[in-house]
Amino acid sequence: MTGRPAMVSPGRPPVGRVEQRRTFWAAVARGVTSTDAGMEAGVSEVVGSRWFRERGGVIPQAIFKKDSGRYLSFEERELIALWHAQNVSIREIARRLGRHPSTVSRELRRNAATRGGTLAYRATVAQWHRDRRAARPKTAKLAANPRLRRYVEQRLAGHVVTEDGVSVPGPAVPFTGRNRARRADRRWGRAWSPEQIAARLHRDHPDDPTMRISHEAIYQALYIEGRGALTREHVACLRTGRALRVPRSRTRRERRNNRGFITPDHTLDRRPAEVDERATPGHWEGDLIIGLNRSAIGTLVERTTRYTLLLPLPRMDGFGVQDRVKNGAPLAGHGAQAVKEAIIAAVAHLPEKMRRTLTWDRGTEMALHSELTVATGLAVYFCDPHSPWQRGTNENTNGLLRQYFPKGTDISRYGPRELAAVAHTLNMRPRKKLAWRTPHEALQAVLYSPHLVGVATTG
Repeated sequence: MTGRPAMVSPGRPPVGRVEQRRTFWAAVARGVTSTDAGMEAGVSEVVGSRWFRERGGVIPQAIFKKDSGRYLSFEERELIALWHAQNVSIREIARRLGRHPSTVSRELRRNAATRGGTLAYRATVAQWHRDRRAARPKTAKLAANPRLRRYVEQRLAGHVVTEDGVSVPGPAVPFTGRNRARRADRRWGRAWSPEQIAARLHRDHPDDPTMRISHEAIYQALYIEGRGALTREHVACLRTGRALRVPRSRTRRERRNNRGFITPDHTLDRRPAEVDERATPGHWEGDLIIGLNRSAIGTLVERTTRYTLLLPLPRMDGFGVQDRVKNGAPLAGHGAQAVKEAIIAAVAHLPEKMRRTLTWDRGTEMALHSELTVATGLAVYFCDPHSPWQRGTNENTNGLLRQYFPKGTDISRYGPRELAAVAHTLNMRPRKKLAWRTPHEALQAVLYSPHLVGVATTG
């Protein structure tokens, strides 16, 4: 009746059309969760989660290709179904759509539903038949080349061996299908990254073009169900241990506010633009330097003059003797309360024009930043996670301070007198960025300038 060859029943039409999946993955690319993206696409939360798992979190690029207009769209099929139910002739339907009559005739015949022994045209079924025929899945390269697959598997999940070739199994960790557990044993393997495997193929097989694969193809073979070749258990050998790929935009969104005390008003993108120009003084960067046995000192650096302040953070009574009280103050001396009081004491002698903003990392020692702002006037802003370059002046200064407080040493033995001497030493060193003036001289020029003309520098 339809002109289609006999076929095994592919089951019922799936939930969601290409347009809905396109909306779903566009929302995921913006950082929306899979459940919310499913609701935005007009499907249930369960369907959205299933779509995300089936693709392993990998956003399909094929569905974002712009339709050329050569083929009938779902909207046109809806109009055909409506007019056909109203007994509008095929030629009239074609005229209204701007299509050839034979296009409409073939559509009504080939994409009709045949359940019940009659041709019943419905837009959803017709679109399903079209999508089913348009899908021309290509055999994965790893599935078609066993030699290449073995090479990838051996370097991704191969056994750890000694120099003598003796296998060391490591801990037995079952694969649960979920991300790796934090602070728990992980499966041992050679654990080459897909990029290392893909690059090494050129060196190990320089004259064999069949032994070539991209690192993205390896990732997709691991994450996407139904790709064949590699099993899902091999994701346990990836460094991240992720069972699903996490879209980069979602990772950024989660990282921007993964601390309860960091509100959107205190992220780095809300910081005044004048801070980046370094022409206005009073903008500071801060962090902690950690030493042996949880010892620490605080560092503050002014962005324009590079003037440095060191914050003594002595240990509290009972450190190393009494047990720490749950949810109590850290006895090591660098808790939120101790850091707040140290900063207040350090900037108390500075004029108001030198207390504008403070940029810090996302450490919990700055949990009381709102109280610090009230006491000092310093508006606190937090960097993005794992982004030390966003407070590069402070990072560079900490590198200079490591000459006096090396890693792996106990810095709790230094009191306020020693810290003040080290800070004075740094502030009296000439800097190229300051035209070979010292930070102390640059600060004096700022403090005694009637127009607040700071040292205009970059970098």
